[in-house]
Amino acid sequence: MNLPQNVVCTNNANAELANFIKDTQSKIFVLVDENTEKLCLSKLPILLDCGAEIIRIKSGECYKNITTLSQIWTEMSERKADRKSLFINLGGGVIGDMGGLAASLFKRGIKFVNIPTTLLAQVDASCGGKLAVDFNNLKNEIGLFRNPNKIIVDCNFLQTLPTNQIVSGFAEIIKHSLLVDRDYFEEISSFDPKNPDWNLLSNIVETSIKIKNEFTSIDPTEKGVRKMLNFGHTVGHAVESYTFSTNKPLLHGEAVAVGIVCELFLSNHYMGFPIQNLIEVTKLIGTYFPSCSFKMDIYQQLINLMQHDKKNSEGKINFALVSNFGKYQYDINCSNEDICQAFSFYNQLIL
Repeated sequence: MNLPQNVVCTNNANAELANFIKDTQSKIFVLVDENTEKLCLSKLPILLDCGAEIIRIKSGECYKNITTLSQIWTEMSERKADRKSLFINLGGGVIGDMGGLAASLFKRGIKFVNIPTTLLAQVDASCGGKLAVDFNNLKNEIGLFRNPNKIIVDCNFLQTLPTNQIVSGFAEIIKHSLLVDRDYFEEISSFDPKNPDWNLLSNIVETSIKIKNEFTSIDPTEKGVRKMLNFGHTVGHAVESYTFSTNKPLLHGEAVAVGIVCELFLSNHYMGFPIQNLIEVTKLIGTYFPSCSFKMDIYQQLINLMQHDKKNSEGKINFALVSNFGKYQYDINCSNEDICQAFSFYNQLIL
């Protein structure tokens, strides 16, 4: 497995960025939120040295929308950005998704760089070229595919994160292990996201990026096998969208963890995923992730949200499921009755 050509894993993001921007002939813009401005911007002194202009947005999934996108474009226009400008996204998945979309559409597309500062963004959101904003309380409803010109992954940024953000990113790593082999699952099972071994985490991050690249390089626009990267996300996105309207919204990875459990149940039912493996994975998830109880009276709401999943066809909810570690199938239609049983399976685990 190889890293994507546009990705570099390093312990000196500043030097990598300095080398990349040295030939930039126009203005450089940096998109940050209040957290990355405070905790991460100082780790990139080259941006101050080159006079980069800072665009600030508020942190959180609730701001990943067209209103914020319009704010970014307004500031770029007022500061006279042109087609030779460079746009740098310094932050997590929200920053990367939204900033990449802003750069891709501004003046029909300018260069952009992702410097992911969360575990979730490093192993998943910053790589693969998916860019989007949420719309009408639906995840990633408006977007496109376009790869960053450069992705600079430096695990030193992860040491600025609270524990729940490390745990959230760990969900995508668990997903990757299900798509490759048991050996990788056993490797990540020895990692404690609540007490990280940073050297081990650096190796895991690089491996997970390579795994994702195996799928995206074959199928860049998600017409086939790349759909497997959505394992856990059909249910996960619905749960995440539902919690947007509650007083306890889940982080993306927390919702995906719920989705992994539910979709492993469906994998067992439809694909024969071994029950012992199901127990092992759900035990690992239960060790680190907060529980999310949802009553039977919202099952239909979750199914309604799942109807908007972009993998669906002809009104049928399609899943990417696994029959074992490294063995999988996509475009599997599951009945509403079985989906509700998966919800109940998850609820029984946390009671």
